[in-house]
Amino acid sequence: MSTPWPDIAHTYDVAAEHYAATFAAELDGKPFDRDLLDRYAAELAGRGEVWDVGCGAAGHVTRYLADRGVAASGADISPGSVAVARRCQPGLTFRVADMCDLPAGEASLAGIVAFYSIIHLPRLAAMHGGTGETGSDAAFGLPVQVRATLVSLDEIVAMAESAGLAIRERHERAPYPGEYPSPRLYLWAEVRC
Repeated sequence: MSTPWPDIAHTYDVAAEHYAATFAAELDGKPFDRDLLDRYAAELAGRGEVWDVGCGAAGHVTRYLADRGVAASGADISPGSVAVARRCQPGLTFRVADMCDLPAGEASLAGIVAFYSIIHLPRLAAMHGGTGETGSDAAFGLPVQVRATLVSLDEIVAMAESAGLAIRERHERAPYPGEYPSPRLYLWAEVRC
């Protein structure tokens, strides 16, 4: 695609209520995702704060981790999404933040979760598998734009390794019914010690 990247904060501000209603219970139908999050939570519970980066208006991944003993909080670039997440997930912390410039001190977090959010960065990394880019001028059935970068599992692994991360787990699964028809990629990476 050669069109400019849309203002993703605006897209999710407009779509916040719809997004929360659509995705609030999505983990119920995703056993693979729940299993991976359960193992991640078991590893990080009690080790410090974990941020759900690009948490979205549903805040459901933040809640899922918190319910498993993780000191989880959410961060999203969309003020509208953060406001809805605060309402939908009382008792949890949500902040407006750009994932490219997180307001966290060096080595202050035990971990970061970025479920389906880094797809909105041009050719950095993604969680939808494929090649190239995809997008829509009517995201979520609303008159707002969205674009996403698609990569292969090998490509995202190479990116993480070139950034000095050690790969703990790598997975690819087919989309569940009702999901966008692209493979889902999961990468659990850690800072090399």
